[in-house]
Amino acid sequence: MGTGTWWWAGAAGAAWAELLVAAVLLLCPRGRTGGTGSADAMPGVVRGATPSAPPGAPPGIPPDAPPGPAALALLRGGRRAAVTVALVALHQRGAVAAGRRRTIRANGGPGRTRDPVQLGVHRSLRNALPLRALALRPEARRAVDGLRAELGRAGLLRPPGRRRAALLLAAAAPATLAAGLLAGAAAGDGPGAWAVLAAGPPVLLAALGLLRLPPATRAARRLLAELRERHPLPAHRREVTDGHLVQLYVALYGDPALALFLPRFSRDGGLLDRPDQDGP
Repeated sequence: MGTGTWWWAGAAGAAWAELLVAAVLLLCPRGRTGGTGSADAMPGVVRGATPSAPPGAPPGIPPDAPPGPAALALLRGGRRAAVTVALVALHQRGAVAAGRRRTIRANGGPGRTRDPVQLGVHRSLRNALPLRALALRPEARRAVDGLRAELGRAGLLRPPGRRRAALLLAAAAPATLAAGLLAGAAAGDGPGAWAVLAAGPPVLLAALGLLRLPPATRAARRLLAELRERHPLPAHRREVTDGHLVQLYVALYGDPALALFLPRFSRDGGLLDRPDQDGP
């Protein structure tokens, strides 16, 4: 085997090592427990430790309860979804209202709440803001990031630092393989076509698969599926009179629930991804 082939073999080995480390970082996130993701047993409680409230849930909620609506929205749709649920809760208390040109404005104090996301979102509304800009305000970002950290410790979200490192490694693997191919070609006795075809496509497919993994873990996706099965979206808004249930439906279903329960606020405030939706 010539020098060029050795370069290629070394690059292929390094690329697979990068992918292996990336897979470990992504598929084995550090949580307080592996958890089952069941809606009846909240993942993330250490055996023998003092139980704590689920992520995003108000104080006093049993530790085996599912996460709060903002936490569920974060698992389903990310930062914007969590801020949307916080706005729904604030709007139910009259603390925010739709502004001009599809913006949200404060409409008084936040009311009696200790929810960090709701408080962070309300503090961000010194001026009327569109949803996208509101979700990026420092106060709202810090509140959502704190909730994200709780979910990471509970094993429902891949920790952001580990996920960033894993994605960098997965993206670097094809580049490592390409560098080995170029080095082999420069040496004049690079690998044959069979070697390139044997190592190249599998590395690319594995890297793409890792890059497409969502931030939510399998336990989180199972939890969301169980809660959707337990709480199917009603056909009419009059079937639901509990404001907390409205928040739960918005957390689980997003736009369809917004258009059903809060059609005017969600449309005029720019909360809908598809503003032409209208509730019954």
